[in-house]
Amino acid sequence: MHTSLVIMAAGLGSRFGTGIKQLEPVGLHDEIIMDYSIHDAIQAGFDQIIFIIRKDIEEDFKERIGNRIEEVVKDKEIAIHYCFQALEDLPAGFTCPSTRTKPWGTGQAVLAAKDFIDGPFCVINADDYYGKKAFSMIYDFLQTNTDPDAYCMAGFILKNTLSDNGTVTRGLCQTKGDDLISIVETHDIEKTKEGAQSHGQSIDVNSHVSMNMWGFTPAFLPILEAGFKTFLADPKNHEKGEYLLPILIGDLLKEKRVRVKVLETPDTWFGVTYQEDKPVVEKSFRALIEQGVYPENLYSDI
Repeated sequence: MHTSLVIMAAGLGSRFGTGIKQLEPVGLHDEIIMDYSIHDAIQAGFDQIIFIIRKDIEEDFKERIGNRIEEVVKDKEIAIHYCFQALEDLPAGFTCPSTRTKPWGTGQAVLAAKDFIDGPFCVINADDYYGKKAFSMIYDFLQTNTDPDAYCMAGFILKNTLSDNGTVTRGLCQTKGDDLISIVETHDIEKTKEGAQSHGQSIDVNSHVSMNMWGFTPAFLPILEAGFKTFLADPKNHEKGEYLLPILIGDLLKEKRVRVKVLETPDTWFGVTYQEDKPVVEKSFRALIEQGVYPENLYSDI
């Protein structure tokens, strides 16, 4: 049984290395943000990496990062798998509307990996930097948790996840102690002199937010499958609706079907939401290398 890192990368685009902001080199040796997540997950103890991509980008994806990661882990007991998110990959009895072009969302993405998941697993976005602490905390939770209906989430502090160059979307969390009570996907959050706001409403910058970094037990997969069928059964979702992990988790919390532990991380999130963010991200990684958090040759300590 593996402890898996599931990386959602199906939305990265088809022209790798040129013009795709999430795949812009940010490290000293052209590492991309995903490299740092994989490095940190391996150091934490994860022994299986599952890439969720689209079939049409498989060749480019392997050339840009997949083959390199396979080379890094070839002498280690770490498995690498690729699986594919596709519009037409739906449960029996459902078909994709001919007018549908938008992906079905992060919930469907994780379902694409279900055949490779045989133990506890962590789900992340491909284009977010989460920091070492988050991976070690989630791994430790997954190794010690004995309740199939207990999950975890890396809880970032809102002020550590904002961009200076525009608005962002975050899952705003209500917590009680270290328990997640509710989560609301909130769009157009921007920095202000006083802190942050969305559509004129002030937001506490010390609030916990979700950056789509979750720790799940295998028991989550049948819940995820059942939820997708319910989602697809509603005609209003057929054209543009998205089956999203934060919304499903929020519903499960309301129904008191699961518990989610918030693992607060003090690390600062990095991401290239806007092209203007890239120099800041590059500078941040250089600082981490200078501080000894990462070696100059990233995988030299694996």
